[in-house]
Amino acid sequence: MTIRFGDGAARLFGVAASLLGWRPEEFWAATPVELADALMPPGASFEAVEPERIAELRQRFPDQ
Repeated sequence: MTIRFGDGAARLFGVAASLLGWRPEEFWAATPVELADALMPPGASFEAVEPERIAELRQRFPDQ
């Protein structure tokens, strides 16, 4: 199943709004790391995305 960016963003915004009380401007101003950090359980950690993976994603999904 492929989830389009817009659909994924809408779902994440719904989660951020209901769990964190974030308004749209707070959601869109947050970085992916800030959102992930806010949704992670206390004391949990995650691995950063490698620069090579970010470059690959930028090639696959260029800003228009």
